[in-house]
Amino acid sequence: MSDGDDETAADAEETAASDESTDATPETLNERLDDVESALEGAETEADLDDVESDLDGIESDLEAADLPEPDEDDEDAEDPRAELESRVSDLRDDLESQRGPYASDVVDEIEAAQSKVTDTQWTEQGESEIVDVVSAFADAVAGELDADVALDGDDEDALVAALDDAIAAVEAADLDADEDTETIASLLEATDDLEAGLEDAQEWDDLETNEQLMAQGFYDVLGHYKDYPPELSALKEWEKRGRVDMVLLAKDSLQSEFMQEHCMDALVRMANPEAFEEMHQLAQRRDKAAIKALGRMGDGAAEAVETLVEYVDADSDPALQKVTLRALGEIGSTEATQAIADKLEMDNDNVRPYAARALGLIGDTRAVAPLADTLADDESDTVRAAAAWALRQIGTEEALETVAEYTDERSFLVQHEADLATDALGDDDADAEAPTA
Repeated sequence: MSDGDDETAADAEETAASDESTDATPETLNERLDDVESALEGAETEADLDDVESDLDGIESDLEAADLPEPDEDDEDAEDPRAELESRVSDLRDDLESQRGPYASDVVDEIEAAQSKVTDTQWTEQGESEIVDVVSAFADAVAGELDADVALDGDDEDALVAALDDAIAAVEAADLDADEDTETIASLLEATDDLEAGLEDAQEWDDLETNEQLMAQGFYDVLGHYKDYPPELSALKEWEKRGRVDMVLLAKDSLQSEFMQEHCMDALVRMANPEAFEEMHQLAQRRDKAAIKALGRMGDGAAEAVETLVEYVDADSDPALQKVTLRALGEIGSTEATQAIADKLEMDNDNVRPYAARALGLIGDTRAVAPLADTLADDESDTVRAAAAWALRQIGTEEALETVAEYTDERSFLVQHEADLATDALGDDDADAEAPTA
């Protein structure tokens, strides 16, 4: 076969694959997800799981490109096939990740976390004695499992850290395979669980005082029959459920462990309650990304933070900060941010530019129509152009919709899809205008 024939065959395969993705229906996508679910249940090795992940990636790509029915906006109970499929893909990805491993690197991560716990904690005299016993038992467990020279030689902090360093070195030297050494890795992880639990149980000065303070302020009063450990996490979840921002903030200010700090911030993001504005605004001024995310979720309840957040729009050296900031500004919806965000449509980073475009769409300021139209026409990235088209549709003026509708013959499916939606919207507006009045 000639090179020309090879290229023709390749083009045909690419066209067929493109047609398959754009012709995908909820039924065919669900059938493929059924197959993935079955494959996941039968997976026995990491290679099997890699194949499942590859199939999921393909389905997700086809789902993004598929022209699926849109739910009736006037019917609150209308089914949204795209949302249902995306949810199913997400659930399967979670199942996939939970089925992977365990890995030797997980053991190392747990030991390193224990080291940090040992060195970063102020222990009582009783606690110091308790952690020596805990680390000694762990060192013996690793030595027995790996037939390695790991032991605690002393009872001070340096000796504890050295024993844990030896344990890490022994795990890494064993070169454990996730498939072939599953039982060994599982046993080591069981030992690290005992290590973590022992350190958590050991008496700390700060914990003792903090628990007394929290108890006096009623933080534990909501505890019932919970399985979550530590009890602070159970109480936190109940206060979140009750919408008590004050109690979540109390936990955040009192419980300084990284574990509880993370859970407190997650709770505040989910609650999206402006009662937490002052605390989140202070953290945002220190470029805390979780706090910025929480401010965005508050919507116009965080309007006073716009001036602070706009300063981070130009943080080109920190794209992650830019992304979370642009999204937050879009969710807050203040037109004060329009010009600063529009200026970023011409930045070099094409991973950040879509966030700028979408933020402008969420804000809905008509002054953004012209720069978004230029981006749609001239940007080298189809992802950025599609984001600009989406933003113009969200602004929704006749000028904005007509701009997008010009791209119905676009080479990029994502841009074409937005153009089709804009065309439909213009048609609906025309029909409304022509409808006879009662």
